[in-house]
Amino acid sequence: MGELKKLVEEGKIKYIGLSEPSVDTVRRAHAIHPITALEMEYCLWTRDIEDDIIPVCRELGIGIVAYSPLGRGFFGGKAVLESLPSESILTTHPRFTGDNLEKNKLVYSRFANVAAKNSCSPPQLALAWLLHQGDDIIPIPGTTKIKNLDDNIGSLALKLTEENLKEICDAVPIEEVGGHSNYSYLSKYEYKYANTPTK
Repeated sequence: MGELKKLVEEGKIKYIGLSEPSVDTVRRAHAIHPITALEMEYCLWTRDIEDDIIPVCRELGIGIVAYSPLGRGFFGGKAVLESLPSESILTTHPRFTGDNLEKNKLVYSRFANVAAKNSCSPPQLALAWLLHQGDDIIPIPGTTKIKNLDDNIGSLALKLTEENLKEICDAVPIEEVGGHSNYSYLSKYEYKYANTPTK
C-alpha cells in the first residue's frame, strides 16, 4: 500500500482497489491510503460478505465491485437450462455437480417462478436484486453473447420493493444452496483467510 500510495502521489495511478482482502487487511490498507473499491464475489447464492466486508466498506466509504453476480452463470440457466460444455471448469465446481446441482436446480426453479411473476428473466432479477443492495455495489456480469448483454441491461429498469427483495431472498435461502461457493482446493485462500502480513 505504501508503494501504491507513492504512485498516486506521483500521478501515475488515480485510485487503489483490492481484490478479495480480509477485513483486517482492508482496515490496515485503508489507514495507509484510502481504498476506492474492493472486488468481491457477491450474488444471491454467495452472500458471505454481508456479514463482514459490506459493513466495513460502508464504514470506510469503500465501494464494492461484485464479480460473478449471476452465480458463475447459474442464474442465467447454466447447468439448469443448458448443459455445461465438457471443457468448462464448472464441470468440477461443487455447486454444479452431483447432488448439489440437483438441489440447486430446485432453488433455480423457485427463483425462476419469482422472475416470471415480475415479468423479467432470472438473470435480470438476479442483477436487479444486486443493484438494489446499495449504490456502493456495482455488479460486473460477463458474457460473450449480445442477447445476454441486452438482457443484463434490462435489469436496470426493474424497480423492486422491500417485499420483492424479501421474496427473492426467500426463493434462494443460503442454507438450501448445495455445495461450497468455491473449489475445495481454493477454500484456504478465500478472503476470510487472505490476511496479509503486517510487515
